[in-house]
Amino acid sequence: MLARAGASSGTAGRTSNVRTLQAIVQVGSFVRAAETLHLSQPALSHHIRHLERAVGVPLLERLGRRATVTAAGRLLLEHAGRAFRELESAREAIRQRQGLVAGRVSIGTGATASIHLLPPLLGKLRRRYPGLDLVVVTGNAPDVASAVERDELDVGIVTLPVSGRALAVSAFYLDRLVAIAPPGREWRRPAPLTPSELARHPLILYERGGTIRRIMDEWFRRGRALPRVAMELGNTEATKKLVGAGLGVSLVSEVAVQAEVRAGALNLLRLSPPLHRTLGIVRRRDKPVRPALQALLAALARRPRGRSERIVRAR
Repeated sequence: MLARAGASSGTAGRTSNVRTLQAIVQVGSFVRAAETLHLSQPALSHHIRHLERAVGVPLLERLGRRATVTAAGRLLLEHAGRAFRELESAREAIRQRQGLVAGRVSIGTGATASIHLLPPLLGKLRRRYPGLDLVVVTGNAPDVASAVERDELDVGIVTLPVSGRALAVSAFYLDRLVAIAPPGREWRRPAPLTPSELARHPLILYERGGTIRRIMDEWFRRGRALPRVAMELGNTEATKKLVGAGLGVSLVSEVAVQAEVRAGALNLLRLSPPLHRTLGIVRRRDKPVRPALQALLAALARRPRGRSERIVRAR
């Protein structure tokens, strides 16, 4: 780690420092960026100090644990981003002349897809094309779509709908949403839950602002039910733990609870009317489809669509 930090005086070091700045701005904190880059926080601070010394102005502002980019930092990242993309395009052109499928492809998505849908697909893709450098970042649908539109990400896999005139959107996966409840006989019932029935219980829902929360709120609204929201979280794994501990019930993606339902750690309940969300693939319409990107898009197109995975209900 320290060796990497100490290499920041040359061109390669400055490039590394800019990558560090990108990571900090993307996640909003030194702590999370250090985890993402597998560097110590002193090493990250060392990178930023050298970069600010080179350009002569502050690039980040620290507010508690948060780090926000200054106007100068944003300008630097815009220019650096174009330079990095041109360099990657040159590398891709060379590899294409050699008949290779290789290079960097960046994917933005949510937690459910990154944990439960993409790993097998990306693992198979990487085994087929060892030269692919696959980068996955997570965020909510509007942020991912905006990053794709700004050409900061190659592809987004997000809950639809999303907006953006420069974006091409195609369906990827129809994800069934279900209710989950603590283990126990009182929650084992064959009849689906209606919005009014579910609304009578303390609910642990996704935090406001995301597309999936809007879909859930609309389901309750159509059922003329006012939900009792006890907690709002941005993490499905934490939600499952809290529900399992008896602190409430929740609405989640069916594919995200297969293991817990099979193990009897959670009860799964169907919904009436059924509730779904559509995950879509978004990319810039004018973005050249390089061989590496084409390989990813082909792999995504081969994944079964239109259903959640079939799971075994706990006895």
